[in-house]
Amino acid sequence: MYLRPEDRARPNRMALRIAVVGGFAVVLFAILFFRLWTLQIIDGPQNLAQAKENRMRTTKIVAPRGKIMTRNGEVLVDNRTSLALQVDPSKLPAETAAKNAELKELGALVHMKLPAVLKRIAEEEKVVAAGAPITVRRDVGYHLIYYIEEHPGKFPGVTVEKVFVRNYPGEDEAAQLLGYAGEISEEELKEGPYKGFEPGEIVGKEGIERSYNQFLHGTPGISRYQVNALGEPTPGGNLHSTPPIPGRSLKLTINPAMQKAGEAALAERGLPGAFVSMNIHNGEILAMGSYPTYDPAVWTNISTKQYEALASEETGAPLLNRAIASYYPTGSTYKLMTALAGLENGYVTGSTVVEDNGYIELGTQKFENSEGAVNGPISLVHAIEVSSDVYFYKLGARMWNNNDLQNWSHKMGIGDPTGIDIPGQVEGLVPSKKWRDELFENGETDRPWSQGDDVQLAVGQGDLQTNPLQMAIAYSTLGNGGTVVTPHLGKEVLDTAGRVLREIDPGPRRHVDIKPETRQLIMEGLHLATSGPGGTATPVFGEFPIPIAGKTGTAERSIFEPNQSWFISLAPYPNPNIVTVVTIEKGGFGAESAAPANKQILEAYFHNTLKKESEEGTEAAEEGYEEESSLEGSTEEELPGEESTGEEVPLVETGTGEGG
Repeated sequence: MYLRPEDRARPNRMALRIAVVGGFAVVLFAILFFRLWTLQIIDGPQNLAQAKENRMRTTKIVAPRGKIMTRNGEVLVDNRTSLALQVDPSKLPAETAAKNAELKELGALVHMKLPAVLKRIAEEEKVVAAGAPITVRRDVGYHLIYYIEEHPGKFPGVTVEKVFVRNYPGEDEAAQLLGYAGEISEEELKEGPYKGFEPGEIVGKEGIERSYNQFLHGTPGISRYQVNALGEPTPGGNLHSTPPIPGRSLKLTINPAMQKAGEAALAERGLPGAFVSMNIHNGEILAMGSYPTYDPAVWTNISTKQYEALASEETGAPLLNRAIASYYPTGSTYKLMTALAGLENGYVTGSTVVEDNGYIELGTQKFENSEGAVNGPISLVHAIEVSSDVYFYKLGARMWNNNDLQNWSHKMGIGDPTGIDIPGQVEGLVPSKKWRDELFENGETDRPWSQGDDVQLAVGQGDLQTNPLQMAIAYSTLGNGGTVVTPHLGKEVLDTAGRVLREIDPGPRRHVDIKPETRQLIMEGLHLATSGPGGTATPVFGEFPIPIAGKTGTAERSIFEPNQSWFISLAPYPNPNIVTVVTIEKGGFGAESAAPANKQILEAYFHNTLKKESEEGTEAAEEGYEEESSLEGSTEEELPGEESTGEEVPLVETGTGEGG
């Protein structure tokens, strides 16, 4: 049989192919064997551990935040449990149509349309940390839990969890002070005091909640359990559980009666304003508030639209704490600083008499007393009593270009950080020659500093920008003899059993040397302003049983709106314990709205004393009625609690105008 050459070579090529394929298979099996050997022998223990981990799940148990209370234990903020509908965006269907279909059906269960659900998720993704579940709605019903559990494959990435949310028994009481808490954001995880926290944790965002988060924030617990191949918990699969540790409670310095009185006083007048009442010796804030206000419970489920409304000037900016974050002129309440600078730097003494003919002229500018009042020859004490603008205009003019008034303003705490233990304060501005001349050189204003600027500052006008808390610090420094206190709202940190773990006392900031005679003269003038025959606040406080020192202020903010009303009190006179500041935008003269509101707060502070005096007065009146005949011909005696000084108060010609 004849074979062609190509036929004889075929078996050789076939053998080669078989050899190549066989060799490749051997190599492949060698690699697989080596990999299997590596997985089982080399990496076996590690893989075994990972396999066990795949059968276990770890869930963080959120710890409830600590309570926030007033100084007498009245609860301002605590917690309540809420069912929250949460979505994990990473587990939603990748296809848009399928995802929207799921979210649409989910939204129908909680009465939300698809656009609202998508908007909520988009808003939350901007503020919560990556990987944290997004809360679509809180306070959902238990029926939602049952429905989702009955349809496990229908809503991937959706859960209903029990969470703690803040509860406010006092509703809007102290809203701007308390602030709010919320889920930690991506930025907060990377830097700041919350760096290192975990996604989904609740932390303080503003106010007391933020300042004292280190105490209020508890320690989360951990729950570990077994799951099956589908990721579902297995029966009896709980492996380990560490309970959460609740946050510490915080007791504030707030006096609830004074807080309620201040908030009610502002609400009655219905105008934007603020109040502060503070212990002048240790800086404890007894009451602080701002109007308009809001119910902080809105933070549990707030929308962008609601937030914008709270921050809008059209609604009065309820989020703004006007007590620490406002920019105001103060009117005549600023005369305290002018009097201090004048006396301490030798421009005037207690016996210096200034002619008040109702106005002064500087160049082409005329500065007048309010309502054209003319007081004639007048000394410092009575200039404070009747709030003579002319007296302080002339004193401010004498201090032109030497910065004495500005220096004393800063010494007393005006235009500087206060050190208060909540965020949001502003420094304000004490205008000076250096400040305005620099603006002029940079083309940011049309003129340099002039004598008129010092004249305006002397009565709390012009470019002055301060706030009630800074004024409270200034008046308290006079009242206590020169100690600049550190205002604070925190008083004590308590454990869950109510035991005191830490007392909060930041101590004074510094001491200012004020001559005793300087303090005495100014305090006397402030006392006469509330009790003297020409006192601008005598119509309000003339019959108040507790002697006080105080000053009205009427600040001009714009020619297009009414004046701003101020009143600042130091009580009781002559050795005060508290300072109280009230300001009301568009409130008119100081005695018209701010002084009566201030009185309401003082009535709350002196409630027990006033009640006792009222009861004693009633008993005395009843006894007097029964023994009226026996009192005929008797001599007048001093009232209880009053001491005669033996000095006659000199009579002066006074006016009734309210200054600057």
